Amino acid sequence: MSNDIKFRKNDWALILGASSGFGGATAKELARCGMSIIGIHFDRAATLPQAEAIKKEIEDAGAQPLFFNVNASDETKRNEVLDEVKKVFDKDSEANLKVVMHSLAFGTLRPFISENPQDMMTQRQMDMTVDVMATSLVYWVQGAFTRGLMKKGGRIYAMTSSGGHSVLPFYGAVSVAKAALESIIRQLAMELGPFGITANSIMAGVTDTPALRKIPGAEKMITSATAKNPQMRPTTPEDIAKAIALLSHDNAYFISGNVIGVDGGEDIVSYFGQKNVKSLE
Repeated sequence: MSNDIKFRKNDWALILGASSGFGGATAKELARCGMSIIGIHFDRAATLPQAEAIKKEIEDAGAQPLFFNVNASDETKRNEVLDEVKKVFDKDSEANLKVVMHSLAFGTLRPFISENPQDMMTQRQMDMTVDVMATSLVYWVQGAFTRGLMKKGGRIYAMTSSGGHSVLPFYGAVSVAKAALESIIRQLAMELGPFGITANSIMAGVTDTPALRKIPGAEKMITSATAKNPQMRPTTPEDIAKAIALLSHDNAYFISGNVIGVDGGEDIVSYFGQKNVKSLE
């Protein structure tokens, strides 16, 4: 369906975390729909080829990539990037930041409580996780808005997960960040509503991404999600990308302030999904 969605050549998407996972897939999908991409990523030499590959796919789709390899939570770098984007927009009076997507997955996976105090989450680790994976969105939106980059019809998306309302071993700080991110989206939806800009959280199902692979027990999570998902498969980054393209269409102008599940119904099913239920009959 997203193949039928077309955006103006002057529409841009700012994607925080654009070199892999949900951000990378969405960058490619929006580019195929005609949107140019501002990609923020933080890659070392080993993973930099991923970002370059995504840039090439954006170019092959006929869209313009403008990528920055910077720490998205660095205030100085953030302002430098936004100033550079403003210069690009100033050269085109029709340029519009149609989409801001927060898909940053960089945090500490440690327990809050342990018999060994050295294994416990530290204040610095907690603060870093919540800053990168939640509050950084506020500052990027503030910077884009005050520079006049976002206009009526703009969309803000933040990637959340069922971890925002449930618990997993070692996931505590990320769970806090996801819950905070959903709260931030609600606040942005209210404050930006008068300007015609919407904000929604996108709750993906369990998805095999580099971020998921860092969580202990990732393989079991994928197997469990596949077993209980009504569509009997895990979510893919492309599922999320197509949903975001659809929600960015002008006809979705009144959808705001929500946590939108894009998981095939995974989150509403208990542990015993369709396959397991059949085996119990």
